[in-house]
Parts: sequence; C-alpha cells; structure tokens
Amino acid sequence: MEYLEFELPIKELEEQLDKCEIIGKESDVDVTETCKQIEKKLAETKKDIYKNLSAWQRVQLSRHPNRPYTLDHIKALCGETFLELHGDRNVKDDKAMIGGLGKIGDQTYMFIGQQKGFNTKTRQYRNFGMSNPEGYRKALRLMKSAEKFGIPVVTLIDTPGAYPGLEAEERGQGEAIARNILEMARLTVPIITIIIGEGASGGALGIGVGDRVMMLENTWYSVISPESCSSILWRSWEYKEQAAEALKLTAKDMKRMKLVDQIIKEPLGGAHTDRPKTFLAVKNAIEKSYSELKNLSPKDLVNQRMEKYDAMGVYKD
Repeated sequence: MEYLEFELPIKELEEQLDKCEIIGKESDVDVTETCKQIEKKLAETKKDIYKNLSAWQRVQLSRHPNRPYTLDHIKALCGETFLELHGDRNVKDDKAMIGGLGKIGDQTYMFIGQQKGFNTKTRQYRNFGMSNPEGYRKALRLMKSAEKFGIPVVTLIDTPGAYPGLEAEERGQGEAIARNILEMARLTVPIITIIIGEGASGGALGIGVGDRVMMLENTWYSVISPESCSSILWRSWEYKEQAAEALKLTAKDMKRMKLVDQIIKEPLGGAHTDRPKTFLAVKNAIEKSYSELKNLSPKDLVNQRMEKYDAMGVYKD
C-alpha cells in the first residue's frame, strides 16, 4: 500500500495496529482492548483527513498509483465481452487512447478512454495517457461507428493532457481535438462521460462532450494542471497548492458551476481503497444515465446537448 504525504498519520496507526496484532498472536498478552482503541483512533483519523481534503490533495488522490485506470473499469464493467478496436485508419494505433465494444448487462456500449501505465515500461508504451492526434481520430472513428449502429457511447477521461510534442502538432493536434468536440456535439446517440482521474485541458475535452458528464469524487477537471498554472503565474511549481485552489477544479467546484451533472461517490480514502465498490458506483451511474437518455429521439438528444453547453459560462453584454 502506497501512502500520500497527507496520509502518513493513517500509515502510522495502521503500522501500530499490525504490531499490536502480531504481539497478541506471538504471546499470551491480551491486546484486544489496545487493538480496539487503535482501530477507533484509525477510523476517526481517516474520517477527519478525508472529509477536509484540499483541492491539491484531491489532485494527488486522482494520480494515486493504485487508482483504477480506464481498462480496469472496462474489464470490471464488461468482463469478457469487451472487444478492443484499433487504429485511426490513417497514421497508426495510439496506445494512449483505447476503445471498443462491451456489454453491461444486455446493453452494448462503445467505450472510449485514455489509458495510463502502471510501471515505467507500460507508461512509456501508453505515453503516460497523453494522446496524439491519431488517438483522437481513432476515438472519432469509433464514435461514428457507434452512431451508425445506434450504440451509446461511454467515454472515460484520465489524462494529464494531449501530447504536446512537435510531431503531434505537425499532424494536427488542435484540429483533431476541435473536430472531436464538433462531431460529439451533434452525435445522434447518447454520450455518457465520466472523469475517473485527471481531466486536463483539451486532452480531456477531445472526448469530453456528453449528454451526462460525471466526475468521481476525487478527480479534477481544468483547462490547465496546477503545476503548469503555477509555473506560468509564479515561474515556479512551488505554488501548485494555491493554483489548485484558485482553479476551482474539484468535482464540487464543477458541480456548483454546473459544468458537470453528477458527482459519483468514492469509498473513504479514494477509489483505489475499494475497487469493487467504485466499479459498482460507476456501473450504476452509467445505467441510470442511459435509462434517462435512451428514449429520446436523435433530434431531441442533439438539441438538449446543444442547450446544455450553450447555458454554460457567465458573460455580460
């Protein structure tokens, strides 16, 4: 188990509890009462820490190395029914963007999302979850296929941003993202979008237009990461915590500003502490959203989506 800096008090208590249980097993000393006191203190400490998380601490939880990624969610939701589809039919298959068909119950969905790696080798293979233009073009190809066969689309967002390399810009990174936003706005099948980790910049927006947009509790969604914002405004990453607060990037902030429709509750301590419970919450959110959207005509679906995004933001004449 890996612990973040603000979780160190929890780590200390859990180590004390483990030692206490070992003493009880290896000796005749009755440590039952001591263990109960430590367990009570541990529960109180967890509650105090996780109910008062700062914006930066939620950013840290969204990046936790044990947090479930897109493929983890898809495999838990669909099991053996998931069929991954590859390639943009133009340049290559972008490993940072995955997609394919899968079933939840009797309903087929087109799943699309960014995939990060879990060690050095897979992170390089997945390009750290940062898609090239061909990744967004693959996503669009799959969405268009789903539209052709009347299959609803589910997008799972978890990216630190679109890949900013020279070759990505040469192949039209900005155009690819803009094209996806345009085409998703007028797609005639339901689109359900869930931010399961990091939702950074155009990298997230490229698959982020939806009829229902939801965020897991300890995720973030913003035009820029706290570190990048800090480096631009203060010429240093030292102010990333202040930047995170100022950016209003947490799920609660997004819900309050009506930029997302729902916050999906996570287990105490984050999605990684109880994966089955997290997967069940995501599954229920997808099924509930689809049940609300499935009977709308294509015209009404597109009109409602357009009105939803037209109503966002504040401006003065």
